[in-house]
Amino acid sequence: MFTGIIEAVGQLKKLENCGSDYQVEITTNSLDLSDVKLGDSIASNGICLTVVKLTPVSFFADVSSETIGLTGFANYQLGQKINLEKAVTPTTRLGGHMVSGHVDGVGTIERIINNGRSTDYWVKAPSQLMRYIAHKGSITVDGISLTVNGLEQDSLRLTIVPHTANETTISEFRIGSRVNLEVDQIARYLERLMQVKNEDEHGGVTMDLLARSGFLK
Repeated sequence: MFTGIIEAVGQLKKLENCGSDYQVEITTNSLDLSDVKLGDSIASNGICLTVVKLTPVSFFADVSSETIGLTGFANYQLGQKINLEKAVTPTTRLGGHMVSGHVDGVGTIERIINNGRSTDYWVKAPSQLMRYIAHKGSITVDGISLTVNGLEQDSLRLTIVPHTANETTISEFRIGSRVNLEVDQIARYLERLMQVKNEDEHGGVTMDLLARSGFLK
């Protein structure tokens, strides 16, 4: 689990095709690795990666070919800047929102408009994701927890303040840039709950309904 608050910006140092999957090495720059061990998770541009090898200044992770194809990794080049966040701990401040590190789709930057000291970025999102995106709701873009400040039929507006641009990869965004999107988990759970509720002949929220919706095990 992550919060979408970026801790450091690293770089893609290695992207090796290992046959059935890939191995990446990401330099971590200012990210503190002293408390990271093998098997820990680090969100990299919003993708939850498992650490399989550590150096003092980088980590290695295995990435499936499916993940490469379904995320921005398909277009990454060596030297690509990567937003990094370590998994939360019981003492972590939840400054953003609940982020799983499971990318739902890839969006495209279609407009960039100066807005005073801030900048508006319009992101075209896959149509199947738009129903989960709400005005003033949260969305994760390349691992960054952001607020949706505007909606059109197939796109959303993000207003980025200078601090966020300086501390993340957003300053690298250009028209046509492809970005990893993860929608708010609560929206998905609510949709599933409503689907099952509509199927339930009694229409009430019961223990059985919660279990079938995935809320109980």
